[in-house]
Amino acid sequence: MQKTAEKKKAKYSEATYELWYETMLRIRKFEEKTLLMYSQQKIRGFCHVYIGQEAIAAGIKSALKPEDCLVTGYRQHGLALMKGLSARSCMAELFGKQTGCVKGKGGSMHFFSKEHKFFGGNGIVGAQIPIGAGIAFAEKYKKTDNLCVTMFGDGAARQGALHEAFNMAMTWKLPVLFICENNQYAMGTSVTRTSNVTDMYKIGLGYEMPSEPVDGMNPEAVHEAIAKAAAHIRSGKGPYYLEIKTYRYRGHSVSDPGHYRSKDELEHYKTLDPIGMLEHFFKEEGVLSETKILEIQQKIHEEVEDAVAFAEESPWPEASGLYTDNYVEDDYPYMKD
Repeated sequence: MQKTAEKKKAKYSEATYELWYETMLRIRKFEEKTLLMYSQQKIRGFCHVYIGQEAIAAGIKSALKPEDCLVTGYRQHGLALMKGLSARSCMAELFGKQTGCVKGKGGSMHFFSKEHKFFGGNGIVGAQIPIGAGIAFAEKYKKTDNLCVTMFGDGAARQGALHEAFNMAMTWKLPVLFICENNQYAMGTSVTRTSNVTDMYKIGLGYEMPSEPVDGMNPEAVHEAIAKAAAHIRSGKGPYYLEIKTYRYRGHSVSDPGHYRSKDELEHYKTLDPIGMLEHFFKEEGVLSETKILEIQQKIHEEVEDAVAFAEESPWPEASGLYTDNYVEDDYPYMKD
């Protein structure tokens, strides 16, 4: 009887909490394995992991439809997994293998899947913001009920393209949800050193766009904010803007030692780890049994290990693949000049 009473304290269904936990754990374990593979030089080039920001992906997963589009910057492995790309296809892409989600041609920063409505993975800082507005315009033109989640970091919020996209999106009432994942340091410089406006959500107010801050370390808070924004957008009222305040536990990229922040600050934010906090909630409120938690953990472990084995065993792309999927014209005359 006591266990049943405790469960009533939970605001959402057990299935929702399980979805959040599995989504976040999959991202965390995938990214930890990515760092290990990078240290072994099996993954090369630029690499930006999502560790610490998983609650954002979890809240998006539960609040939106699979048909909704998503476009983001280059810290995007976790968001791709959330949108349904398999761990196999993502890890193979990191390895540069033919079985990767873009056939080994994109690497860490350029995942893409038309099937899953995931439009990157974009390497130019802020370039995805007008792209997201354009995708939203296409959805409105086609008269669908879909929206486009357009994500960027606090550093990309300084780009002029953001203001152009915000203005057009409001003028045309586009079905676009703008999300600033504010992890506070961009590449390595704090928000307070780069902007007079440190509450990033206020940028949207200049366009009379509904704009709010959100606790990005809590999947429940993210879910509720996104569900509210999505209802506004689907009603035809135009875009919405959320500043989701989060914290990355690793450097900007694998080569960043993170000397611009103190160890005490990092340790403080680790006490707010969304995965650890949810596990504590499960124990306190009796939402998921220990057996169920262990089952999820084992499932994710096997999934990530399988992804690495798949990537290891997959073939390298054929050299001829360099000239495919680039142009509509098969005989485009300037490709080999």
